[in-house]
Amino acid sequence: MTDIILNLWRQHLGTVPEEVWDRTELTVLILADTGITEVPPRIGRLNRVRTLDLGHNRISAVPAELGDLAGLTDFLYLHDNALTGLPAALGRLTALRYLNIGENRIAELPTEIGAMAGLVELRAQHNLLTALPDSLGGLRALRELWLRGNALTGLPDSFAGLAELRELELRENALTEVPPALAGLPRLRRLDLRGNRITALPDWLADGAVDRAAGLPALEKLDLRWNPVEPAPPLLAALAARGCEVLH
Repeated sequence: MTDIILNLWRQHLGTVPEEVWDRTELTVLILADTGITEVPPRIGRLNRVRTLDLGHNRISAVPAELGDLAGLTDFLYLHDNALTGLPAALGRLTALRYLNIGENRIAELPTEIGAMAGLVELRAQHNLLTALPDSLGGLRALRELWLRGNALTGLPDSFAGLAELRELELRENALTEVPPALAGLPRLRRLDLRGNRITALPDWLADGAVDRAAGLPALEKLDLRWNPVEPAPPLLAALAARGCEVLH
């Protein structure tokens, strides 16, 4: 299938040109770094769009009609804006694979985000999140989750259901422990916990060497730098024995 692309990247627009809303045949719409401050509800007319880039603007809110984009399956970029929240209607984008909402001012994710079952990668770095909704555990296809630079103190128990998760970035949050909800994740390869407040490590981190239903049996890299913790030598030895590099 040949994409029908409208690329307005870095054009100084201020507002979205009216003629864009008549381009219902578009499959890729790029409005990144154009100085726009709002997205009209008419965005919902572009139901063939598979990739939508609204990044690097000054948008303070996105309309519920974003959830009408049934064709949005590939990428949705909302990063580096002035968003303080997301509409619940975003949960209707059940086929979307990549969502970037980083570099905003979002303090809370809607519960409905857990219905976005197609997500493979979710980026929510550098926001104001202090907690995550329990529904996030419904993202069973998720492979990468980027949460750097928030204020998270823990993760919901539902994280135990993220069986496809390979990479988890929790750098620069407010964690005082390795979240127990991560124990047993079968495919997690990289766990970044840099710059938190972790003072001790759980024994289950090494359990995967013996019991593949426990611990983190696929872990290849554990980054603990800039935490007030000194891993015990037996734990380091157990992790090294199964090929996991620990940075501390």
